[in-house]
Amino acid sequence: MARLVILGGGESGVGTAILGLRKGYEVFVSDKGEIKREYKNVLEHYGIDWEEKNHSKEKILNADVVMKSPGIPDTVSLIVDLVDKGIPVISEIEFASLFTDARIIGITGSNGKTTTTMLTHHILKGDGLNVGMAGNIGDSFAKMVAEKVCECYVLEISSFQLDGIVDFKPHIAILTNITPDHLDRYDYKFENYVASKFRIAKNQTDGDFLIYDADDEVIESWLAKHPVKSIVMPFSIQKELEQGAFLKDNEIVIKINNEIIKMKTSTLALEGKHNLKNTMAASLAAKLVGIRKQTIRDCVANFQGAEHRLEKVLKIQHVQYINDSKATNVNATYFALDSMSAPTVWIVGGVDKGNNYKELMPLVREKVKAIICLGTDNSKIVDAFGNVVDLLVETYAMEEAVKVAYKIAERGDTVLLSPACASFDLFKNYEDRGNQFKEAIKNL
Repeated sequence: MARLVILGGGESGVGTAILGLRKGYEVFVSDKGEIKREYKNVLEHYGIDWEEKNHSKEKILNADVVMKSPGIPDTVSLIVDLVDKGIPVISEIEFASLFTDARIIGITGSNGKTTTTMLTHHILKGDGLNVGMAGNIGDSFAKMVAEKVCECYVLEISSFQLDGIVDFKPHIAILTNITPDHLDRYDYKFENYVASKFRIAKNQTDGDFLIYDADDEVIESWLAKHPVKSIVMPFSIQKELEQGAFLKDNEIVIKINNEIIKMKTSTLALEGKHNLKNTMAASLAAKLVGIRKQTIRDCVANFQGAEHRLEKVLKIQHVQYINDSKATNVNATYFALDSMSAPTVWIVGGVDKGNNYKELMPLVREKVKAIICLGTDNSKIVDAFGNVVDLLVETYAMEEAVKVAYKIAERGDTVLLSPACASFDLFKNYEDRGNQFKEAIKNL
């Protein structure tokens, strides 16, 4: 019996454990931290051997294959030891893909992954397809493969997950955009991060498709030097394309071979330029899978959007409160500010990931009337914008930030939580941050 060792007892780890058990592996789960009670209950229910707050080398270095959680860097000594011993160390999506013949749509990018994944899933489901949505969103891919059979999977995939693939191959790959993010994991070299994202197309052949943003110079220049084997399907809001998706006369035009679908931008559920692109990417994927034109049109018009991503919370005294807690980098916040049409009170801050705030400067000058910093260290934000806005307030708790925003905002304004930073200084994660924001608004 082959031995499968899983490092990390979170969503992907426990999902892999269930799938491994069902496929006849001897399974052991090891987590250096504490495993959440809900996951321990699952492991105990299945009788899977596990440990926490420790990695027992003697129980790990005898593995036939190791699945490591995406949060564990390749540089950790235990991973180096495994690789030196010639034991394959793979990601959960690689392991799960070995046990399904379903068509896979894989979606990666620095921003827009979640919305594009949800919208693609929404369209496919709307046409009656038996489709699963997994990866960085909802259930792990492995758990889904273990528990139900789908015709198609729509997967949101991070660069960390792509780093651990060997043969994983999506039939349709979507690359939403590439901007500097997570550079601490890539030796602070942007090209390493770009290469990681492009691994999504690494195993594709000439029968597969790569959908990508043709307005993204990073993607365009990488493709020029490193052509892919798959059929490329670009999308653009700046230029007309021979094949792919583009904007013309306030309509999205989808053009594949000689087939054309047109959708008025005024009918789309999602607002903002970045969401035009997300809609194009999802619509292209849906058309390539064979979804009917009318279904695509209906579904992009009635889509609800992702929680914590430009989510309209409440209007209080003619002030709109918007939760964009999922904006954990500068680029995501750029999209958010760009889509604001009213004077904006901007709540920003958290754990800085080496952010350069300069690119936000024109938008801040144009749209932001006041800045509320929310973090344990706000010095970079104060330095960047202290002289740009009339009012800048430092706060250290969500309730305080929301109360300050409520006092500052006037009729017709928007209060936007778009932190441009990770959340781990004051919150468990970006969901916790967004939920606290919503709760604080309801308590006003």
